[in-house]
Amino acid sequence: MTPFDAINAGFARIFRPGRLSLGLVVPIDHYGIASLPELNRITARVQQAEALGFGAVWLRDIPFNVPSFGDTGQIYDPFVFATWLAAKTEHIALASGSIILPLRHPAHVAKSAASIDQLSGGRWIMGVASGDRPEEYPATAKDYEHRGAAFRDHFDYIRAMADDYPRLSNSAGQLRGDIDCLPKPVGQRIPMAVTGASQQPMDWVAKHADAWITYPRPPALQAQIIQDWQSRVRELRDTPVPVSQSLYIDLVRDAPAQPIPIHLGWRLGIQQLHDLLATLQASDVNHVALNLRFNTAPIEDTLTELAAHLFPIFGCQEESP
Repeated sequence: MTPFDAINAGFARIFRPGRLSLGLVVPIDHYGIASLPELNRITARVQQAEALGFGAVWLRDIPFNVPSFGDTGQIYDPFVFATWLAAKTEHIALASGSIILPLRHPAHVAKSAASIDQLSGGRWIMGVASGDRPEEYPATAKDYEHRGAAFRDHFDYIRAMADDYPRLSNSAGQLRGDIDCLPKPVGQRIPMAVTGASQQPMDWVAKHADAWITYPRPPALQAQIIQDWQSRVRELRDTPVPVSQSLYIDLVRDAPAQPIPIHLGWRLGIQQLHDLLATLQASDVNHVALNLRFNTAPIEDTLTELAAHLFPIFGCQEESP
């Protein structure tokens, strides 16, 4: 089986062909619609997740609280918070899900990403997206309707910044080879995982993304969509490209006869979750980021149960590339 491109230690930790690893969406807490999560326990739970063997923690980029969206996320800026977590952990991959590229200048994104990658020892994985909250665009004087073009230009700009004295000219600016961006990433580049289509043709995503972040769907439909993805990648690339998805869960001890649908996930027991993850692994999903926002059991107990029952099968890669 052809291996994925081992771009840095974080990427190699969670992405292996034919295998599925597990991560967690920060804040790793139960919180309701329009409510704020508890912030004082986030670091301790990330450290618990690392000690238990989870592969990654995922930090969302939510510049503004949009009440109609109903989800505040972890609140902290993902670059600042990833830097904090890099100092508090040793092995777990630190990932964004996802940086809204059109809202930030790519020079600042590239420098922040390379800085975190260096400070964490190559554990940074940067999920990127075009954004799904229209209210944020006028607040930053950005054009929502043309965010797809901005996303593509910003993506190319960040890629160029990994080169020595880069050269590039697009809507984000001109790099003429006479100035440089330091530091450089630990690996050959910052691994960028594209979320959904990000306003691009899927062939563009298949050709340029280091990984693809897709959305949770019924297993049969997900398998069909990933099969199409893999076909596109094989036509456009020499190496395979991993697939990640999120999954909301409410892990219960008294499991219902059948998993009960919740927002972007399921209320289910541990054996049912195991069976679902095995199905996703067979469909070539390489990483699942579990979101415990709707989990009703104590979070620390749930993390321990997940690790005890699932990691013998869905553990992460410990070796560095």
